[in-house]
Amino acid sequence: MIAFITFDPLYWLLVGPTFLLAIWASFKVKSTFARFSEVGVRTGMTGAEAAMAVARAGGANDVTVERHEGFLSDHYDPRSKTLRLSPDVYDGRSISSIAVAAHEAGHAIQHAQGYAMLNFRSSMVPITNIGSMAWVWVFIAGQMMQQPMLVNVGILLFGVTVIFQLVTLPVEFDASSRAKAVLAASGIVTTQEEAVGVQKVLGAAAMTYVAGALSSIMTLVYLLLRRRE
Repeated sequence: MIAFITFDPLYWLLVGPTFLLAIWASFKVKSTFARFSEVGVRTGMTGAEAAMAVARAGGANDVTVERHEGFLSDHYDPRSKTLRLSPDVYDGRSISSIAVAAHEAGHAIQHAQGYAMLNFRSSMVPITNIGSMAWVWVFIAGQMMQQPMLVNVGILLFGVTVIFQLVTLPVEFDASSRAKAVLAASGIVTTQEEAVGVQKVLGAAAMTYVAGALSSIMTLVYLLLRRRE
């Protein structure tokens, strides 16, 4: 039986705290979004309107905005230059809706301005998708057959996903920074209360990426330690 699939004290010692952080981050982002969903913005703009306004103000003039099913399923698709917003964000007229929509528009601005880290992350998607699905099976096969090469390949594939998550951090932080700057400069956010709310919503969302990256890093450390045994 593979140690990290069964109960291994070392695994839980290294990775357990990051699981707790991820659970807290998930709770925090949902509770913060819910809290500021009850606070409207003076402009009365919907998330969809704010997303389009922020994108255009940042030079991303050829993007489209679509409603996308799912809670907080919001994302930017660089292939079709489409901002897909969840119903609560697309139709909402709250601080939460404006913050999330503007953040996704920040990715569109990154794309329009050729932000290097976004381009690098996009180029990693195909190999990351393969690595995230295959690494555990390759690692298990290597351990069962006592083939160090397969174990190393499994760890290498997982390492690619770690790199992807690390690259994601500056991409997400930068998108939020661009969003907040445009929201303030364009007058979509007009009061200190609104600005603070946007900061809290985006800050809570950022913690989910930090927690995910830390969990992956510690899992990689665990795999490297077990590889030597």
